[in-house]
Amino acid sequence: MTTLTELLTFVVTALQTSEICRDVRVIETQQFSDEQFAIKVRCEITTGGQLQVRLYQNGEHVDYAYQLFRDEQPVIRWDNKEHFPEISTYPHHFHNASGGVSESALNGNASHDLPFVLNQLATTTSTSPSDSDH
Repeated sequence: MTTLTELLTFVVTALQTSEICRDVRVIETQQFSDEQFAIKVRCEITTGGQLQVRLYQNGEHVDYAYQLFRDEQPVIRWDNKEHFPEISTYPHHFHNASGGVSESALNGNASHDLPFVLNQLATTTSTSPSDSDH
């Protein structure tokens, strides 16, 4: 996905067709140039809470955060902010509900990452997917 429209369409469609999402809302889009843009999309999760998808793309570089909120408070998050160089999947990492940070299976490609996150949220009944699955 190389344009704002392609990325936004993919994210909104993936959320709208997911069995665990409802009330999909585009919160923000910003286009700085043809190759530099950002989106923020939220949806209600049927198991409780809201999923927020934040993506920023500048050419080939992508920053992402997939975050679950409950009662407006962050619960868990997958992101690639460059804070944890000691983690083997750096810069990709997962913040669990206890505040711990660990490896992540995400890679910065929304077509891989968003289905993975939705699957994790669908298959776990707790607020924190198991350490081996994220």
